[in-house]
Amino acid sequence: MCGIVGYVGEEQAAPFLLNGLQKLEYRGYDSAGVAVYNGTGLHVVKSKGRLSVLDGILEGGRTLPGVVGIGHTRWATHGAPSDVNSHPQVSDGGKFAVVHNGIIENYLELKNHLLRRGVEFVSDTDTEVVAQMLEYYYRGDVLEAIGRVIQRVEGSYALGIICADCPEKVFAVRKDSPLIIGLGQGENFIASDIPAILSKTRDICRLRDKEIAVLEKDGVKFWGEDMEPLEKPVETVQWDVAAAEKGGYEHFMMKEICEQPEALRKTISPRIREGKIVLDDMKLTAEQIKQINKVFIVACGTSYHVGVVAKYAFEKLLKVPMEVDVASEFRYREPILDENTLVIIISQSGETADTLAALREAKKRGARVLSIVNVVGSTIANESDDVLYTWAGPEIAVASTKAYSTQLAVIYLVVLYMAQELGHTPAGEMAAYLEDLQRLPDLAAACLMDKETIQYFASKYFNARDMYFIGRNVDYAASLEASLKLKEISYIHSEAYTGGELKHGPISLLEDGTLVIAICTYGRLFDKMMSNVREVKARGAVVLGITTRDKEETLRQQTDYQFCIPKITDFMLPSLSIIPLQLFAYYVASMKGCDIDKPRNLAKSVTVE
Repeated sequence: MCGIVGYVGEEQAAPFLLNGLQKLEYRGYDSAGVAVYNGTGLHVVKSKGRLSVLDGILEGGRTLPGVVGIGHTRWATHGAPSDVNSHPQVSDGGKFAVVHNGIIENYLELKNHLLRRGVEFVSDTDTEVVAQMLEYYYRGDVLEAIGRVIQRVEGSYALGIICADCPEKVFAVRKDSPLIIGLGQGENFIASDIPAILSKTRDICRLRDKEIAVLEKDGVKFWGEDMEPLEKPVETVQWDVAAAEKGGYEHFMMKEICEQPEALRKTISPRIREGKIVLDDMKLTAEQIKQINKVFIVACGTSYHVGVVAKYAFEKLLKVPMEVDVASEFRYREPILDENTLVIIISQSGETADTLAALREAKKRGARVLSIVNVVGSTIANESDDVLYTWAGPEIAVASTKAYSTQLAVIYLVVLYMAQELGHTPAGEMAAYLEDLQRLPDLAAACLMDKETIQYFASKYFNARDMYFIGRNVDYAASLEASLKLKEISYIHSEAYTGGELKHGPISLLEDGTLVIAICTYGRLFDKMMSNVREVKARGAVVLGITTRDKEETLRQQTDYQFCIPKITDFMLPSLSIIPLQLFAYYVASMKGCDIDKPRNLAKSVTVE
């Protein structure tokens, strides 16, 4: 959520800040701004709307000279989107400019404290409180002022700060919201995500909670919460600029849909050796696996839908009860956990606020935590007992596609690894599962070969007002994600229901011409799904059916349109059935003229509750 970028060096800051913010547009925002020290003071320019508005005002940065600056794209939380509420926020006396991601939970208390002391506020934001407090506590030492402020504020924050009295420095501090430091030659950077600085450097340091960085052009110094000097390890980013660019595709989302076979291959192949699953990063022993009496999967959005698929796999192979929880509800419902509970946390960014809070709640209650994340060194990864990375590479589009696929692949690896260690699954059955898992990248590629069929279907129904997805068992799990993809980027109302629930209410919503997408890949319940298809068609619905190739002829007789996927192990079917539905959502949104990579009101990384 939101984007931060900062620069100190010898080049002009504003053009770099604008370029860096452009690389972070996928995070979601409604206004943008920059602050640069221009030789005489802090010069702030900001505007409501797209970054292109700010870029036009600044003529690409040419009208705002200076070699030290910070920039921000804001997603409104406190105060409506406006020029005044945009970041950077500036202190009453003009000494400090601040950009901020996160939520200051006690901002009203702090604001009232300052108001009583004559400080004047101009915005509705919680961020302005930070800027005003910095100047209130400032006695000539910026580092000391930052230390006093972070002792007072509660909530989450990633802060970029510049001070008119220290025009050669950029300050940074974070808690529960991501912020990285980029290390260059004669220049250094801050950013909320790697793509913003990747054109300049691949060497980064990751700040941990309440660590402070002070950047000058010739180096960076780090301090801990108690103001003790720190040495930080340097990490080299392995992927390059091209991985964060569109590479000839019109949108990142289509690029990432098409990258799924290769992403799956990178996730799966290194972890299967000589007919066995090898998870080098997993410290969970066979004896500990035997002691597990319950598994929770806790996640948000798309990652939660991965968990719904996982429930079928875990209970089928391991015979262990599993619950799947929305992270924002988990810690408020008094979950029953103990030392024999395994909690699996899933997050693409590894910084999702609700998911991080759920992780901490699980650990507080004594559970073992395994995280599945994409971002190496993220907060969730660092705080887990075990972590498995998806190795999906950067995912820029807000609507997740390859993260979903690779998270599913890691779930398959985990459940099969645990089954392997327990030795309950017959050798022949286990070999068949591993063979299908290794075939998955090629089968995913086969599903992408027939994009034109989905594009044609989308062209006929992109103006639909409502759409409904139905399925049973793992097909229902896939329908949840398919419905989310459609509504995220096309703004069409869509819902997902289990086929058996239709007659308990949802069927009343159907009328002539309503589009129903029926996922019918799960063989054991195929005939029951055909009954559900007949039910909706009898109420006037138009039906797109998705099934495996062995059921194609039967499906053709029952539905108006069909798309077939290869046959695979039942619990892996969602990895294939989702691909045509990702494409469908993309083509519908494209034909409607929607902003596919940056859908309204949404952010890529949700770092506030």
